[in-house]
Amino acid sequence: MFRPFFRADRSRARATGGLGLGLALAKRIVDAHGGEIMLESAPNEGTRARVRLPIGGEPAPLSR
Repeated sequence: MFRPFFRADRSRARATGGLGLGLALAKRIVDAHGGEIMLESAPNEGTRARVRLPIGGEPAPLSR
């Protein structure tokens, strides 16, 4: 889910719904700040993304 250009629904195409970069970018930002991102999904209810960030302190070093 956090891979760039990932689409869970194979019927979705670029013309009908985004680029598939949202969660990949969100994960990189959260990781850079030393936090964590979690996904919870339930059939017929949708998916919830939870982000936890540390309070204060230094951001994690950038990895390449």
